[in-house]
Amino acid sequence: MSERTISGKQKADDGKIEQTLRPQRLEEYIGQERVKKNLTIFLQAARSRSESLDHVLFYGPPGLGKTTLAHILANEMAVNIKITSGPAIERAGDLAAILTNLRQGDILFIDEVHRLSRVVEEVLYPAMEDFALDIIIGKGPAARNIRLNLPHFTIVGATTRLALMTSPLRDRFGVIYRLDFYNQMEMEAIVRRAAHILGVKIDAEGASEIAKRARGTPRIANRLLKRVRDFAQVQSDGTIDQPLAGEALRLLEIDHLGLDDIDRRVLRTIIEKFDGGPVGLETIAAAISEESDTIMDVYEPFLLQLGFIIRTPRGRVATKQAYAHLDIPYTEDQPADTQPVLF
Repeated sequence: MSERTISGKQKADDGKIEQTLRPQRLEEYIGQERVKKNLTIFLQAARSRSESLDHVLFYGPPGLGKTTLAHILANEMAVNIKITSGPAIERAGDLAAILTNLRQGDILFIDEVHRLSRVVEEVLYPAMEDFALDIIIGKGPAARNIRLNLPHFTIVGATTRLALMTSPLRDRFGVIYRLDFYNQMEMEAIVRRAAHILGVKIDAEGASEIAKRARGTPRIANRLLKRVRDFAQVQSDGTIDQPLAGEALRLLEIDHLGLDDIDRRVLRTIIEKFDGGPVGLETIAAAISEESDTIMDVYEPFLLQLGFIIRTPRGRVATKQAYAHLDIPYTEDQPADTQPVLF
């Protein structure tokens, strides 16, 4: 699967622009008001007691600001942040090396924390609870256990798949927050802020046009802004207005709801090849030459959020809204078995 412009996952060319646009303080962070209010209290309390923060876990779809919040916590606490990911910590020794290099109050950010191996998790448990590292020296009857004391530190975990985390690991995080998609006003503010930092001229209508196609995800909004900026520099005087943004995004095949060609192909497959469903996930995958896991994890969530498809005991069904979006006539004799299920 090629990387899509409207994918919330980080792409290779996102790194530099994300670092440039990333807020440094909690007051600069747009959206997630409930999370911000609670974090503000926890930060003030920890600073007043001169203690490290409790372990924090952020979960939710990619691109909503989990990594950004980890950096903000480090800035607010005036401590260092070490960054790693679950797949990168392959052995217990890798984790031990990271933990022994932490200083008092430091933050260890673990992205994709649900992908930590069980062996690594076993080492992490005493480190999170007791700030200690248990090391076994030697083998056989001569083996002995040594406990090393660690400075008090904070682990900030991020995951897009909370259900895949083991209960013992999840329970060791004292603060757990879900990040939700952003509303239109918040997205417009994010686009305007990014444009200001990048030195791009944009009017309110242009910011609104980009924001409403960004799927409520700041990472996608920043990526679209960067693409539209190229069109503005080449085809105009560098200013982004509504007509230019709309034409640029049309050429990128991103419609007014943020759907791209692959999203529409999924919907058309259900409607045109299988009479609107119900149709099984594996059948859809075979029809569009994609992996079923990719459809379920990447394409379906946004289509479900828009109400364009529903999951039923017999498969996926396209809704009346999907027909209207694709400008396909809807007949009332659609399959009756449309009781949604969760799986």
